[in-house]
Amino acid sequence: MRAARLIRMVLLLQARPGMTAAGLAAELEVSERTVTRDARALSEAGVPVYAERGRAGGYRLVGGYRTGLTGLARDEAEALFLSGLPSALREMGLADAASAARLKVSAALTPALRDAPAGAGRRFHLDAPAWYQEPVAPELLPAVAEAVWRDRLLLARYRRAGRETGAERELAPYGLVLKAGVWYLCARAGDDFRVYRIDRFTAATVSDTPFVRDEGFDLPSFWAERSAEFARSLLRARVTVRLSETGVRLLPHAVDRAAAREALEAAGPPGADGWVTVTLPVESLDVARGQLMGLGPELEVLEPAALRAGFAAAAARLHALYRGAS
Repeated sequence: MRAARLIRMVLLLQARPGMTAAGLAAELEVSERTVTRDARALSEAGVPVYAERGRAGGYRLVGGYRTGLTGLARDEAEALFLSGLPSALREMGLADAASAARLKVSAALTPALRDAPAGAGRRFHLDAPAWYQEPVAPELLPAVAEAVWRDRLLLARYRRAGRETGAERELAPYGLVLKAGVWYLCARAGDDFRVYRIDRFTAATVSDTPFVRDEGFDLPSFWAERSAEFARSLLRARVTVRLSETGVRLLPHAVDRAAAREALEAAGPPGADGWVTVTLPVESLDVARGQLMGLGPELEVLEPAALRAGFAAAAARLHALYRGAS
């Protein structure tokens, strides 16, 4: 543990000369006293670390000293490609590997380029979770992530609708997806590829048995296909509506975007009043009521009768609330 910290300290000073004891302590997550002891240990081991006093002082390496310890380990190299997702790295247990990788890359840069990583960090940050949700990392995510990174079979138990689905299953874990703050595992179960919500695993053990990846498997393409299938599978009901020109523009923002686009493309030309009649797939009448109500007077429900009656009742209640308003 201390050896790894000493290496990190050298790499930090190589990338950022003149770091203070407080700055090093914050980066290394130790006390300033420990930083002082580590600097002395490095000096005794032949690494030319010295401290400059004063307002512009800090720790430095003498004479442009450069270490050869800049080669990336495999886990560091893989984690480096996720460095724009700090919260995801923490949840998967890869934060230390990513930190070490960034330091090694920074240490290998020429002095003129050493501010490039910091410059990018100041200008770009990816915030994956959705609004109004407090992201919670699934308890078993680190174990699942380990199986994914090491290409090891995963022995898991899973629940649906609050109940376990049966005996322990053996999965070949191909990849992880973070969608709007929710973690998913894309895995091969037998001969089929499936998607599992990681927060529904009740047990997950990393096996010592490796699996051979299908090199033809493409995670982004697989996820795009399955997520589209899932979205379509939810749209089990149909409603027919009339839309004003404004309603046509707002519809994709109120319901499933792909479903709205397909429905509008299949619709006939506008009527004499400029309104368009559209048959739209929706998840259910209750869901459609909540989604379409936001279009207000830019939409008229034609069918089914129950949904039209619900809109009429809501309109009557609104009229009663605002009667007499100027």
